[in-house]
Amino acid sequence: MKINKKVIFTVLVTISAFYVNGQDHRFAQKNPDKPEATEFWDPEVRVIIPGTIPSDAFVLFDGKNLDQWESTTDGSVAKWKLEDGAMTVASGAGGISTKKQFGDFQLHIEWRSPMEGDDKKSQGKGNSGIFLQGMYEVQVLNSYQNRTYRNGQAGSIYKQTAPMVNVTSKMGEWNVYDIIYNAPKFTVNGGVEVPPYVTVLHNGVIVQNHTAIQGITNYIGQPTNPVHGKGPIHLQNHGNLVSYRNIWIRDI
Repeated sequence: MKINKKVIFTVLVTISAFYVNGQDHRFAQKNPDKPEATEFWDPEVRVIIPGTIPSDAFVLFDGKNLDQWESTTDGSVAKWKLEDGAMTVASGAGGISTKKQFGDFQLHIEWRSPMEGDDKKSQGKGNSGIFLQGMYEVQVLNSYQNRTYRNGQAGSIYKQTAPMVNVTSKMGEWNVYDIIYNAPKFTVNGGVEVPPYVTVLHNGVIVQNHTAIQGITNYIGQPTNPVHGKGPIHLQNHGNLVSYRNIWIRDI
């Protein structure tokens, strides 16, 4: 007996039209005033265990080693200093990037500005950066009583959007970023269909609220929008001995 694939496909499409998110829409059409008409049971919501690190998170750095990181210069072993559960920028070692690449994600990362004298100021004090997909920088800077341009201080989308408030900790104290990021979508001809969006909580306070990122966060010139797929998390070496710890990420 010859199987008619077209008929099977039509049947499957018809069935799926009635069953969406576990709800039989024929019931909803016949019983619109019943509470069951708007109840969706399947598939059941996935269970994870919350905590300091959610059970479905991928740990990028737990203070033990730099196995998940590599040099952004040449892809060699990351050479930042490892001490007391933190990694610190090493002079001449360049930036580091994750070996793994990501699309949409939730990122938790903690950072600390070094103790520096009054000879360091503005962008020269506690400067680093977290580059989402290796392209879009959430600024890391000692912005505690250290004036600089507003779209270049801690919590800014660098050279684009200033943070809503300044909640930066003192030098030598830890800051916490929780970042929710949605990657851009591009058209078939290379245009931007949906820009990247980011929400940033700095020390528990929202400083970027679903902010549209205009493009690559260039130091000089306007943002550009090259087509790209998944990308790494990149930590910048700006010459200041900034430290990082407790880094984990969740695909969303």
